[in-house]
Amino acid sequence: MDKIKSTITTFLLLMLVGCGNTNTPGTQEKVSPSVSSSKPKGELPSLTQNTSSPLVKLDSSPSKSSTIPPVSNTENQDANSSPITPNATTNNTTNSGNNQFISSNGIGNAKVGMSLGQLKQILKGKAEFKVQSPFIADFDAIAIVQGGKPQYYILYPTGSPMRDPNIIEALVTDNPNYKTAEGITPGTPLKKAVAVYGNSTLSYSLANESREYVKFTKQPSKDIAFRVGAGNDGSLGGIYPSPQQELNQTKEFKDTATIRFIEVYCSANCPVQPLP
Repeated sequence: MDKIKSTITTFLLLMLVGCGNTNTPGTQEKVSPSVSSSKPKGELPSLTQNTSSPLVKLDSSPSKSSTIPPVSNTENQDANSSPITPNATTNNTTNSGNNQFISSNGIGNAKVGMSLGQLKQILKGKAEFKVQSPFIADFDAIAIVQGGKPQYYILYPTGSPMRDPNIIEALVTDNPNYKTAEGITPGTPLKKAVAVYGNSTLSYSLANESREYVKFTKQPSKDIAFRVGAGNDGSLGGIYPSPQQELNQTKEFKDTATIRFIEVYCSANCPVQPLP
Protein backbone atom coordinates (compact mmCIF):
# COMPACT_ATOMS: atom_id res chain seq x y z
CA MET A 1 0.00 0.00 0.00
CA ASP A 2 2.84 2.37 0.80
CA LYS A 3 4.35 1.67 -2.62
CA ILE A 4 1.01 2.30 -4.29
CA LYS A 5 0.61 5.60 -2.40
CA SER A 6 4.12 6.67 -3.27
CA THR A 7 3.51 5.72 -6.90
CA ILE A 8 0.26 7.67 -6.96
CA THR A 9 1.97 10.59 -5.24
CA THR A 10 4.79 10.47 -7.76
CA PHE A 11 2.28 10.28 -10.60
CA LEU A 12 0.37 13.24 -9.22
CA LEU A 13 3.59 15.21 -8.85
CA LEU A 14 4.50 14.36 -12.43
CA MET A 15 1.06 15.45 -13.52
CA LEU A 16 1.49 18.69 -11.65
CA VAL A 17 4.92 19.22 -13.21
CA GLY A 18 3.43 18.35 -16.59
CA CYS A 19 0.69 20.91 -16.04
CA GLY A 20 3.35 23.42 -15.08
CA ASN A 21 5.18 22.63 -18.30
CA THR A 22 2.04 22.99 -20.31
CA ASN A 23 1.46 26.33 -18.61
CA THR A 24 4.97 27.36 -19.52
CA PRO A 25 4.42 26.65 -23.18
CA GLY A 26 1.14 28.46 -22.70
CA THR A 27 3.14 31.29 -21.29
CA GLN A 28 5.53 30.90 -24.17
CA GLU A 29 2.57 30.90 -26.44
CA LYS A 30 1.48 34.08 -24.72
CA VAL A 31 5.00 35.37 -25.20
CA SER A 32 5.13 34.23 -28.75
CA PRO A 33 1.89 36.09 -29.48
CA SER A 34 3.50 39.05 -27.82
CA VAL A 35 6.45 38.40 -30.08
CA SER A 36 4.14 37.99 -33.00
CA SER A 37 2.32 41.06 -31.76
CA SER A 38 5.74 42.63 -31.42
CA LYS A 39 6.22 41.85 -35.08
CA PRO A 40 3.21 43.89 -35.99
CA LYS A 41 4.52 46.48 -33.57
CA GLY A 42 7.85 46.01 -35.25
CA GLU A 43 6.16 46.40 -38.59
CA LEU A 44 4.32 49.49 -37.42
CA PRO A 45 7.52 51.03 -36.14
CA SER A 46 9.12 50.00 -39.37
CA LEU A 47 6.24 51.81 -41.03
CA THR A 48 6.81 54.67 -38.68
CA GLN A 49 10.46 54.41 -39.42
CA ASN A 50 9.34 54.19 -42.94
CA THR A 51 7.23 57.13 -42.06
CA SER A 52 10.33 58.89 -41.09
CA SER A 53 12.07 57.60 -44.13
CA PRO A 54 8.68 57.74 -45.82
CA LEU A 55 8.28 61.06 -44.23
CA VAL A 56 11.09 61.71 -46.53
CA LYS A 57 9.14 59.63 -48.96
CA LEU A 58 6.00 61.28 -47.74
CA ASP A 59 7.84 64.51 -48.08
CA SER A 60 9.12 63.30 -51.34
CA SER A 61 5.80 61.77 -52.22
CA PRO A 62 4.11 65.03 -51.31
CA SER A 63 6.80 66.65 -53.28
CA LYS A 64 5.95 64.16 -55.94
CA SER A 65 2.32 64.80 -55.27
CA SER A 66 3.18 68.46 -55.09
CA THR A 67 5.11 67.88 -58.23
CA ILE A 68 2.17 66.06 -59.68
CA PRO A 69 -0.34 68.71 -58.75
CA PRO A 70 1.93 71.33 -60.19
CA VAL A 71 2.23 69.13 -63.20
CA SER A 72 -1.50 68.73 -63.32
CA ASN A 73 -1.72 72.37 -62.36
CA THR A 74 0.80 73.09 -65.02
CA GLU A 75 -1.26 71.02 -67.34
CA ASN A 76 -4.28 72.91 -66.14
CA GLN A 77 -2.33 76.09 -66.42
CA ASP A 78 -1.21 74.96 -69.82
CA ALA A 79 -4.75 74.02 -70.61
CA ASN A 80 -5.99 77.20 -69.08
CA SER A 81 -3.08 79.22 -70.31
CA SER A 82 -3.03 77.62 -73.71
CA PRO A 83 -6.04 79.66 -74.62
CA ILE A 84 -4.29 82.59 -72.99
CA THR A 85 -0.61 82.04 -73.59
CA PRO A 86 -0.83 81.09 -77.22
CA ASN A 87 -3.30 83.87 -77.75
CA ALA A 88 -1.11 86.18 -75.72
CA THR A 89 1.89 84.96 -77.65
CA THR A 90 -0.01 85.25 -80.87
CA ASN A 91 -1.26 88.65 -79.84
CA ASN A 92 2.20 89.69 -78.78
CA THR A 93 3.64 88.36 -81.97
CA THR A 94 0.87 89.97 -83.93
CA ASN A 95 1.17 93.17 -81.96
CA SER A 96 4.91 93.24 -82.10
CA GLY A 97 4.76 92.38 -85.78
CA ASN A 98 2.01 94.85 -86.63
CA ASN A 99 3.42 97.46 -84.29
CA GLN A 100 6.69 97.39 -86.15
CA PHE A 101 5.40 97.41 -89.71
CA ILE A 102 5.66 100.37 -92.00
CA SER A 103 3.10 100.55 -94.79
CA SER A 104 1.30 103.15 -96.85
CA ASN A 105 -1.33 103.13 -94.08
CA GLY A 106 1.01 104.14 -91.29
CA ILE A 107 3.74 103.16 -88.87
CA GLY A 108 2.98 100.64 -86.16
CA ASN A 109 -0.36 101.29 -84.49
CA ALA A 110 -0.48 104.83 -85.83
CA LYS A 111 -2.41 105.12 -89.08
CA VAL A 112 -2.57 108.22 -91.20
CA GLY A 113 -6.17 109.42 -91.38
CA MET A 114 -7.00 108.43 -87.79
CA SER A 115 -7.32 111.04 -85.09
CA LEU A 116 -4.79 111.62 -82.35
CA GLY A 117 -7.48 110.68 -79.83
CA GLN A 118 -8.00 107.30 -81.53
CA LEU A 119 -4.30 106.51 -81.30
CA LYS A 120 -4.28 107.50 -77.64
CA GLN A 121 -7.10 105.04 -76.99
CA ILE A 122 -5.25 102.23 -78.80
CA LEU A 123 -2.03 102.88 -76.88
CA LYS A 124 -3.64 103.76 -73.56
CA GLY A 125 -1.28 102.69 -70.77
CA LYS A 126 1.24 101.37 -73.31
CA ALA A 127 2.97 104.52 -74.54
CA GLU A 128 3.75 108.10 -73.68
CA PHE A 129 2.96 111.00 -76.00
CA LYS A 130 5.70 113.63 -75.76
CA VAL A 131 5.64 116.89 -77.68
CA GLN A 132 8.93 117.85 -79.33
CA SER A 133 9.05 121.45 -80.43
CA PRO A 134 10.82 122.25 -82.62
CA PHE A 135 11.38 118.89 -84.33
CA ILE A 136 12.61 119.83 -87.78
CA ALA A 137 12.29 123.10 -89.66
CA ASP A 138 8.63 124.03 -90.05
CA PHE A 139 7.42 121.00 -88.12
CA ASP A 140 6.82 120.04 -84.51
CA ALA A 141 6.18 116.45 -83.50
CA ILE A 142 4.58 114.19 -80.93
CA ALA A 143 6.94 111.36 -80.04
CA ILE A 144 5.33 108.00 -79.27
CA VAL A 145 7.60 106.64 -76.54
CA GLN A 146 7.67 103.04 -75.30
CA GLY A 147 10.27 101.66 -72.92
CA GLY A 148 11.88 105.09 -72.78
CA LYS A 149 12.61 105.02 -76.51
CA PRO A 150 10.82 106.97 -79.26
CA GLN A 151 9.10 104.57 -81.65
CA TYR A 152 7.89 107.09 -84.22
CA TYR A 153 6.70 110.68 -84.49
CA ILE A 154 3.50 112.41 -85.54
CA LEU A 155 4.41 115.49 -87.58
CA TYR A 156 2.34 118.66 -87.61
CA PRO A 157 3.05 122.26 -88.68
CA THR A 158 4.92 124.40 -86.20
CA GLY A 159 2.60 126.63 -84.22
CA SER A 160 -0.48 124.43 -84.74
CA PRO A 161 -0.57 122.11 -81.71
CA MET A 162 -2.48 118.88 -82.24
CA ARG A 163 -5.66 118.21 -80.29
CA ASP A 164 -7.30 114.82 -79.89
CA PRO A 165 -9.79 115.40 -82.74
CA ASN A 166 -6.98 116.35 -85.17
CA ILE A 167 -6.19 113.96 -88.02
CA ILE A 168 -2.75 112.36 -88.28
CA GLU A 169 -1.40 113.39 -91.69
CA ALA A 170 2.30 112.51 -91.43
CA LEU A 171 4.34 109.93 -89.52
CA VAL A 172 8.09 109.43 -89.41
CA THR A 173 10.45 107.00 -87.71
CA ASP A 174 14.19 106.60 -87.30
CA ASN A 175 13.77 103.49 -85.15
CA PRO A 176 15.53 100.52 -86.84
CA ASN A 177 13.03 98.07 -85.32
CA TYR A 178 10.37 99.29 -87.75
CA LYS A 179 10.47 97.89 -91.25
CA THR A 180 8.61 97.80 -94.52
CA ALA A 181 7.14 94.60 -95.91
CA GLU A 182 10.41 94.10 -97.78
CA GLY A 183 12.49 94.45 -94.62
CA ILE A 184 13.87 97.94 -95.21
CA THR A 185 14.41 99.88 -91.98
CA PRO A 186 15.92 103.18 -90.87
CA GLY A 187 19.64 102.46 -90.87
CA THR A 188 19.51 100.24 -93.96
CA PRO A 189 22.42 100.96 -96.33
CA LEU A 190 21.14 102.53 -99.53
CA LYS A 191 22.88 99.83 -101.57
CA LYS A 192 20.69 97.21 -99.91
CA ALA A 193 17.54 99.23 -100.52
CA VAL A 194 18.50 99.58 -104.19
CA ALA A 195 18.82 95.80 -104.41
CA VAL A 196 15.23 95.55 -103.14
CA TYR A 197 13.50 98.54 -104.76
CA GLY A 198 15.55 99.06 -107.92
CA ASN A 199 17.55 102.00 -109.18
CA SER A 200 17.47 105.17 -107.14
CA THR A 201 17.32 108.89 -107.70
CA LEU A 202 18.46 111.10 -104.83
CA SER A 203 17.42 114.72 -104.52
CA TYR A 204 17.28 117.69 -102.19
CA SER A 205 15.80 121.15 -102.44
CA LEU A 206 17.08 124.32 -100.86
CA ALA A 207 13.46 125.35 -100.35
CA ASN A 208 12.91 122.18 -98.30
CA GLU A 209 15.78 122.83 -95.89
CA SER A 210 18.03 120.60 -98.04
CA ARG A 211 16.34 117.47 -96.69
CA GLU A 212 17.56 114.67 -98.91
CA TYR A 213 15.21 111.98 -100.22
CA VAL A 214 15.51 108.97 -102.48
CA LYS A 215 12.99 107.48 -104.91
CA PHE A 216 13.24 104.02 -106.42
CA THR A 217 12.02 102.58 -109.69
CA LYS A 218 9.99 100.08 -107.65
CA GLN A 219 8.89 102.50 -104.95
CA PRO A 220 6.60 100.56 -102.54
CA SER A 221 4.07 103.42 -102.38
CA LYS A 222 3.75 107.06 -103.34
CA ASP A 223 2.74 107.67 -99.72
CA ILE A 224 6.05 106.35 -98.33
CA ALA A 225 9.15 108.53 -98.44
CA PHE A 226 12.74 107.56 -97.66
CA ARG A 227 15.01 110.23 -96.28
CA VAL A 228 18.73 109.56 -96.68
CA GLY A 229 22.10 110.83 -95.52
CA ALA A 230 25.71 109.75 -95.31
CA GLY A 231 25.76 107.50 -92.29
CA ASN A 232 25.02 109.51 -89.17
CA ASP A 233 27.19 112.53 -89.85
CA GLY A 234 24.35 114.61 -91.26
CA SER A 235 26.00 115.09 -94.64
CA LEU A 236 24.38 114.30 -97.97
CA GLY A 237 24.36 110.71 -99.17
CA GLY A 238 24.33 111.53 -102.88
CA ILE A 239 27.16 112.74 -105.07
CA TYR A 240 25.79 115.86 -106.77
CA PRO A 241 27.12 117.86 -109.70
CA SER A 242 28.31 121.40 -109.19
CA PRO A 243 27.22 124.11 -108.95
CA GLN A 244 24.45 123.64 -106.46
CA GLN A 245 20.96 124.39 -107.76
CA GLU A 246 17.61 125.12 -106.15
CA LEU A 247 16.67 121.50 -106.88
CA ASN A 248 19.51 118.98 -107.01
CA GLN A 249 19.31 115.40 -108.28
CA THR A 250 21.71 112.52 -108.80
CA LYS A 251 21.83 108.78 -109.34
CA GLU A 252 25.23 108.45 -107.71
CA PHE A 253 25.64 108.01 -104.00
CA LYS A 254 28.35 107.40 -101.43
CA ASP A 255 29.10 103.97 -100.01
CA THR A 256 28.04 105.34 -96.65
CA ALA A 257 24.64 106.50 -97.92
CA THR A 258 21.98 105.24 -95.53
CA ILE A 259 18.23 105.45 -95.13
CA ARG A 260 17.87 107.59 -92.02
CA PHE A 261 14.11 108.16 -91.77
CA ILE A 262 11.03 106.52 -93.26
CA GLU A 263 7.97 108.75 -93.57
CA VAL A 264 4.33 107.99 -94.32
CA TYR A 265 1.88 110.62 -95.57
CA CYS A 266 -1.87 110.76 -95.86
CA SER A 267 -3.13 110.25 -99.41
CA ALA A 268 -5.57 112.44 -101.29
CA ASN A 269 -8.42 110.67 -99.46
CA CYS A 270 -7.23 111.91 -96.07
CA PRO A 271 -10.10 113.10 -93.85
CA VAL A 272 -10.53 116.83 -93.49
CA GLN A 273 -9.12 118.34 -90.32
CA PRO A 274 -11.79 119.43 -87.83
CA LEU A 275 -12.40 123.11 -87.35
CA PRO A 276 -10.40 124.66 -84.50
